[in-house]
Amino acid sequence: MNREAIVDAETTDQALVVRFQQTGDRAAFEELVRRHRDRVYGLALRMMKNEEEALDIVQETFLSAFRKLPEFRGESQFGSWVYRIAANFALMRLRHQRVVDQVEEPMDALGDRFKEDGRWAVFPTGLWARRADQVVLDGELREVLVRAIDALPELHRAVFLLRDVEGLSYEEIAQALDTTVSAVKSRLHRARLALREELNRYFEGKEVRSR
Repeated sequence: MNREAIVDAETTDQALVVRFQQTGDRAAFEELVRRHRDRVYGLALRMMKNEEEALDIVQETFLSAFRKLPEFRGESQFGSWVYRIAANFALMRLRHQRVVDQVEEPMDALGDRFKEDGRWAVFPTGLWARRADQVVLDGELREVLVRAIDALPELHRAVFLLRDVEGLSYEEIAQALDTTVSAVKSRLHRARLALREELNRYFEGKEVRSR
């Protein structure tokens, strides 16, 4: 089969994975990299806040994926699997730099800010996914949100990005971060709360300025 057939839009990630596992076809792996490298880079950049380190993580992630792909069982989507690898590399770097905030904040007085299922009542999480149909935020509001996400403790930021941006399950995130599902949910609560408070301050400020 020629490269044109491999990279056809109808060729699924799973089909490319199987082809690589069965034949070692590098073109199949290169297509997987092409499809996912931008989002892996986006995740790494949001976690590390450094372009050079984000690029290093992209390289490390796909090198690791290349080595591990023959044993990949397909129990999750290839994208989810490779995002977990990237998150692991990012967190290892952050821990090495000794900048991870491991202080657990109290969960008291969360009030009714969240639904019964634990999700934040209102937050435009879909706006952060790097997809072709992405809605473009107002520049000022986007800047506020970017700053708020960057200000989160690293573990809280990682959980928020993996859950609300990349769409991984609680179980996948717990496995990636070597923690428990309850810890993932706890950190996600706090991340959403911090971001919502920043949004509230932003809109309250706009209200005052418009009077």
